[in-house]
Amino acid sequence: MSTVEKTQIVEFDVRTDEMLVNMGPQHPSTHGVLRLVLRTDGEIVSEVTPHLGYLHRCAEKIGENLTPRQWSPYTDRMDYLAGMSMNLGWSLCVEKLMNLHVTEKARHLRVIIAEMQRIASHLVGMGVYGLDLGSFSPFLYAFREREKILDLFEEVCGARLTYSYLTVGGATADFPPGWLEKCESFLEQFLPVIDEYHALLTTNAIFIKRCAGIGVISREMAISYGCTGPVLRGSGVDMDLRRDGEEWYTNMYDGYAFEVIVEKDGHYPNDHTYPAVPPEAILGDSWHRFYVRMLEVRQAVDLVHQAIDCYRKAEGSCGDPVKITEKLPKGEAYLETEAPRGQMGFYVVSDGSAIPWRVKARSSCFCNLSVTSDLCRNTLIADIPAIIGSLDIVMGEIDR
Repeated sequence: MSTVEKTQIVEFDVRTDEMLVNMGPQHPSTHGVLRLVLRTDGEIVSEVTPHLGYLHRCAEKIGENLTPRQWSPYTDRMDYLAGMSMNLGWSLCVEKLMNLHVTEKARHLRVIIAEMQRIASHLVGMGVYGLDLGSFSPFLYAFREREKILDLFEEVCGARLTYSYLTVGGATADFPPGWLEKCESFLEQFLPVIDEYHALLTTNAIFIKRCAGIGVISREMAISYGCTGPVLRGSGVDMDLRRDGEEWYTNMYDGYAFEVIVEKDGHYPNDHTYPAVPPEAILGDSWHRFYVRMLEVRQAVDLVHQAIDCYRKAEGSCGDPVKITEKLPKGEAYLETEAPRGQMGFYVVSDGSAIPWRVKARSSCFCNLSVTSDLCRNTLIADIPAIIGSLDIVMGEIDR
């Protein structure tokens, strides 16, 4: 006799409770001591609240108790992955207040250093972004080349992370003999390595799946939140202060040929030399923000080559650092520069003494981070590292 098994179907509702999850603060997985409080319903994130202040050091108040040159080392500790860019922004702001113009040689020296710093900064951004998504090899590749740049920086100023090299009036010292040749040698061997980065991440199918179509910032959202730098250009906004900033900064790049890295009509500048945009990618997503930085690395190499040629033709010295021992001109000045992570602004007010009456910094990362709440709404928990990593934030600049 056969036995007929009966299957009983039981229907019931699956219910989940909302839960608050703390992501961070720990370094380096949250790119500094950033704490994100995620409101989750199962695997879906309904709200993200960033909590700041774990790295606050009263930098601006310290700047109101020191001379501009004494405060320059404190700017290194803001975006500590782009210390040269912070030195440059503060120096240009004080020079604007003093109506002080540096020599032609110092101008080209600053372009060399600023663009080499851009390469080093984007290499860190690329390497740790791969690490955030579970790929360890790109991190090693990126830091291998970054170490060579830090070796070059160490030769010119003796430091590898916090430099205090670019200062009011020019730079603390000229390039040592043979430095330019070493820089050119590095750039020559570095160009083929960029293709390796594209093979490791840019065109990697798994990487594309993790980034393409994730964390889309529309053009309107990027503008309304005040996003700048690669985050803004990754959304298709054609804006770069090296071309579009005020004259006091754009004069530094006068005579240089470069295109702003931004997608136009589905293509980037000189797109035939770069990997194609994957069909899964949406303008403004995490993949595009990463791609803009990768293209800026190659662009920076070209700018350094141009600057080296101009530097060799320029006569005179790189400029003598100004020793402000008595007083600053009475007045105020504000200047923004195109740092690797966006528009970094410095504001200084002088009452006529040697020490500024007011010092303020406008952080590019702060505005880029402010979009987080809207950007991460209704996403998966697993996508949060991909989205936050694509913003490439540094907490030292945000908290100050």
